[in-house]
Amino acid sequence: MHRPRRRSPRREAEEGAEPPAGPRTPPTPEEAREALLAYAFRALGARALTETELRTKLQRRSDDEALVAEVLGRVRELGYQDDAQVARAENARRGVGTHRVRQTLKRRGVEETLITDTLAGRDPDQEAEDLRSMLERRWASFARKRDPAASAYAFLARRGYPGSLIWPAIREQQAQAGEEPSEWPPEDD
Repeated sequence: MHRPRRRSPRREAEEGAEPPAGPRTPPTPEEAREALLAYAFRALGARALTETELRTKLQRRSDDEALVAEVLGRVRELGYQDDAQVARAENARRGVGTHRVRQTLKRRGVEETLITDTLAGRDPDQEAEDLRSMLERRWASFARKRDPAASAYAFLARRGYPGSLIWPAIREQQAQAGEEPSEWPPEDD
């Protein structure tokens, strides 16, 4: 059995058919709330968002500030949005240092007190170990460069590791590779 294809509204208009009658009626407040809530769930389903990020997305969809606040409250009440959870997930990322985590959380709009609390739980010894293992894995590619120590430093600094951890790790890696340790920066006495 053959079913006729549905024609697009543009094609119907080209062929002389009447477009759908009447202008759209504005949504009721309940329909607007449900549509914005559904949008919030879709946005949170794609990626964990901070309150600031979600608020920005909702404000692009609705001019009603009270409606945006209501939807944000409902999403938080249901447990779908939690800045503390976003901060913990960012802090747990491997291969990034404290400075990068702090910068990312600030950019994403997390409150400073939550950032400080989150970073307080970070283990400095584990961070130093992560840095050393990353440097060991990548050292062969740095060694081919004109200034391996500078390349390694730049790479690790972009990852958010502090210089106080980077230089000792570079010197250690150079010693393991049988290379002359870097003279810069001068070691503290």
